[in-house]
Amino acid sequence: MGTHRRPRQRATGGSRARAAATITLAGAATATGLGGTGHADPQPTAAQVRAKVDKLYQEAEVATEKYNGAKEKADAAERRLEELRDEAARKEDRLNSARQALGSVAAAQYRSGGLDPALQLALSSDPDRYLDGAAFVERAGSRQQAEVGRVRQELREIERLRGAARVEVSSLTSRRAELKRHRETVTGKLESARRLLSRLTAEERADVGDRTSRSAPGPRESPSASAQAPNSRAAAAVAYAYQKLGSPYVWGATGPNAFDCSGLIQAAYRAAGISLPRTTYAQIGAGRRVPRSQLQPGDLVFFYSGISHVGLYVGNGQMIHAPNPSAPVRVAPVDEMPFAGATRVV
Repeated sequence: MGTHRRPRQRATGGSRARAAATITLAGAATATGLGGTGHADPQPTAAQVRAKVDKLYQEAEVATEKYNGAKEKADAAERRLEELRDEAARKEDRLNSARQALGSVAAAQYRSGGLDPALQLALSSDPDRYLDGAAFVERAGSRQQAEVGRVRQELREIERLRGAARVEVSSLTSRRAELKRHRETVTGKLESARRLLSRLTAEERADVGDRTSRSAPGPRESPSASAQAPNSRAAAAVAYAYQKLGSPYVWGATGPNAFDCSGLIQAAYRAAGISLPRTTYAQIGAGRRVPRSQLQPGDLVFFYSGISHVGLYVGNGQMIHAPNPSAPVRVAPVDEMPFAGATRVV
């Protein structure tokens, strides 16, 4: 039996060796481009790069609006914290004045030969605890009791303000962490877009920005846009937007020299004397909703299902908006992006 098995083992080994050599040679031929077609991924076309860049810009804009919203809340928390600290400082001043007044009374009583236990409050290292004693209330005179009552109230108010400040500090810390996350998302998306655009020729890169305004009129072609607005404030907002044509897109910017999409809208209506929320998803609720068929100059037009982009309608199917980092503030057709709704602010 052994004499029959050994030849078969040698044949199998030889077969495996030949198969391995064949695979190795085939792999070498593929790797060098010989004897077959290589499997390297083909370079994306300019159209595919543009589509991917557009998607990255849209995702960055979603993150930008989240950043804007978080920043608005962080700023509000910071203002509230400062207000609480200022109020606590004022109350501490009043507390010190009240304690000094009680201390004067205590000193006078001491000089006259006795110190009312009630007035020991002024000398106590823990006045709030001292105030809780029932004996204090029984011994304090009515006038002194009223003064000490005010001190007690100030102490409690200060403690309440300190507690509220601790809550605001926690909120602010959370908001700042959220800001950091959104900032990293935005910068990551924009960096990916930049790397993709670097693969294109200068002409192709220009086309990424220019194609959003191919059918849009220039600023000198709409002299009556403000006159067509339904009221003076809408007209003022439209006029401001025209003045900002050519300004660069900078995420998180609200002017006067650079804007993101919602920042441009906020600045335009701020120039008209109207305060709008900072984000697209808040701006859409800032006025009366109007159908697309009834748009008038000065209306806000919103795009995409997540309400992540906004422009200012200027008439004739056109808007002024801040598109993305590859394109400045410009006039563009309303129908170039998926329409999500419109709002009339005034």
